[in-house]
Amino acid sequence: MLRSTGSVRFTADDFRRRAARAENFLAHADEDGDHRFNPGHPRLHHANGLRAAAVLIPVIDHGGEATVMLTKRAETLRNHTGQVAFPGGRIDPEDASPEAAALREAREEVGLAAGHVEVLGRMPDYVSGSGYRIAPVLAVVRPGFELTINPDEVDAVFEVPLSFLMDARNHTRDSRIWGEREWFYYDMPYDGRRIWGVTAGIIRTLYERLYT
Repeated sequence: MLRSTGSVRFTADDFRRRAARAENFLAHADEDGDHRFNPGHPRLHHANGLRAAAVLIPVIDHGGEATVMLTKRAETLRNHTGQVAFPGGRIDPEDASPEAAALREAREEVGLAAGHVEVLGRMPDYVSGSGYRIAPVLAVVRPGFELTINPDEVDAVFEVPLSFLMDARNHTRDSRIWGEREWFYYDMPYDGRRIWGVTAGIIRTLYERLYT
């Protein structure tokens, strides 16, 4: 994990520098995932293998303090209904890379144009209890973009200060019973929204890799 050498400034420039310093470290780090909090849980046994997915972690450059774009998934979806998520989804065979998949999904879900997005690199893959191997793609987003929400996939888009998400005091450990065993996850409530599960797990990983 990287150690901060000075006061933390939650700007896009600072985020960009941290990602650049961590690039080699991240490329060789072990995968992360729900298994870190739930070793040996039967929910992590995926007989048919893991499905490949990618998400975009869009850090928006507001100058003095960056924010992170998140979505609320549509209530009509079959899976992860109404949950807070990063823009993203399955990697299609036509996608040239996980980065390309994340950019495509962000465009399809919320209309975020790739011309406003500077891809910085990737975090280690995150393995979810729901059976996905997720590539988290780090990016800085230039202001001035216009969004067009796809109502079939997304109910809302909102921003959360990077300083809030990168503060361990806002990372609460919680659990529920799943398959007759306790399942642990992170929960990060913000302004009436519940950020939890895989999304909170990826945020926690981002904090541990870049901000501790």
